[in-house]
Amino acid sequence: MNESRLREDIALLSRSLFERGFSVGSAGNISAAVEDGLLITPTNSCLGFIDPARISKLDRDGRHIAGDPPSKEIFLHRAFYETRPATGAVVHLHSTFATALSCLSDVDPQDCIPPLTPYVVMRVGQVPLVPYVRPGEPKAGDLIRELGGRYAAMLLANHGPVVSATDLHAAVYAAEELEETAKLLVSLRGQRTRLLDADQVDELKRVFGTF
Repeated sequence: MNESRLREDIALLSRSLFERGFSVGSAGNISAAVEDGLLITPTNSCLGFIDPARISKLDRDGRHIAGDPPSKEIFLHRAFYETRPATGAVVHLHSTFATALSCLSDVDPQDCIPPLTPYVVMRVGQVPLVPYVRPGEPKAGDLIRELGGRYAAMLLANHGPVVSATDLHAAVYAAEELEETAKLLVSLRGQRTRLLDADQVDELKRVFGTF
């Protein structure tokens, strides 16, 4: 996909996420890899009103070379591209239910999103909890790098989800799936819940691949 089309798609999908309540105000940021660097939504921008021409562009060394100043969360995004070479896009949201899970003290920090449905296994995979750091703090990127590229998605404690995938559309779909699963998990708290068992999860990984 050429860069101009990718810019248009970032703006289109950003607006869709905003209009459906996956982000509010100036929360959230989206990036996508291009041949000579990456594109990312600008700092303090609203996902509902992204101008494709003003999307930030960074070179392969992370230097800002075009567009408005990049999101202050660029450290999160670069950590995924550096540790997961197949990453084509990263989506960071403050979506309500995934953020709610990131604030709960009793979630499993190794696996915040248990295998409730086949689709969260297929599109998201295991989701660890990254310890809290101030938004925009480079240490967040370091904490993601320490995970060694083993996870396509994670929850940032008291902050929200960040999801990667091989391309922009897949990353958005995975972020949506994570949020919908988080909604189910919050809705089912206190209820006796049936999860997919290990054999069922292994079958999904065998048929559809792993993250």
